[in-house]
Amino acid sequence: MAAERLLVVDDEPRFRNFVKNVAVKSGFEVECARDKHEFKTLCESTEPDVVVLDIVMPDIDGVELVQWIAERGIQLHLVIVTGFAHNYADLAKKLVEAKGLLSVRTLTKPVRMADLQQAIIRST
Repeated sequence: MAAERLLVVDDEPRFRNFVKNVAVKSGFEVECARDKHEFKTLCESTEPDVVVLDIVMPDIDGVELVQWIAERGIQLHLVIVTGFAHNYADLAKKLVEAKGLLSVRTLTKPVRMADLQQAIIRST
């Protein structure tokens, strides 16, 4: 049985590495993207089961990436992470649910390892 695939997109290298370490320990194959271009390329080539998405990044709003995923009919589980107001993540969650993605969870930075692990495992 193949391992679940997880793609993390975040502009902060420390957070990307944190997610990668937690996901690898949980049995995932992991790819990391630091911007929208890497994300789109990796999302199309790796077909992830789970995406951990920073909703606020310098070059693109995470909501735009959610719309990009939905427009292509990509079915995946999404974990939205924000270091800003949780309301923004909740708004993105409602958009995701309306677009018909499989599931969505939200986390607020700083993220505890146990909370991240629970979110990615329960998403699959």
